[in-house]
Amino acid sequence: MNNITWHHHSIKKDDRVKRYNQKPKIIWFTGLSGSGKSTIANALEKKLFELNYKTYLLDGDNIRHGLNSDLGFSDANRIENIRRIGEVAKLFVDSGMIVITAFISPFQKERDFVRNLVNKDEFIEVFIDTPIEICQKRDPKGLYKKALNGEIKNFTGVSSPYEKPLNPEIILNSYKVDKNIAQIIKYLKGS
Repeated sequence: MNNITWHHHSIKKDDRVKRYNQKPKIIWFTGLSGSGKSTIANALEKKLFELNYKTYLLDGDNIRHGLNSDLGFSDANRIENIRRIGEVAKLFVDSGMIVITAFISPFQKERDFVRNLVNKDEFIEVFIDTPIEICQKRDPKGLYKKALNGEIKNFTGVSSPYEKPLNPEIILNSYKVDKNIAQIIKYLKGS
């Protein structure tokens, strides 16, 4: 990258951490489509906001309406999608915020890439371990039906792989949102 120089700012991450009185983090939700990522991430942000934390939620579909609207769903496009989100999430961590992300993020290598963008204690991988049969039954957007009928190509869990996290910090397998939120909050208080 010729002719590009990193500009150092006067206000540092440590200054923001002191001001906000919180540890910045990426809370990275991963799981199949229909597993509950967006629902749980939204409920978590609401709870943390009520507890006076400074947060922001990045949701997969919402990001694809703007920043990543030029990307499709091939493996290469999914990798680029997560790379971009990782870089945005890293900026939020630098700003002192707790950023919550809800992305299928099917590949371990890309989730590890994002993990390595920030300090070790600033990344929390949350695996929503919902069996594909339940996700297909829920099918809130009708995507599994379309994928199984061949109308959608490269659909994770049907015609494209999903690599379960190797060592997530949190595994959620309850269908009760409140119970999941309590589990995450307990982890956050201990970290």
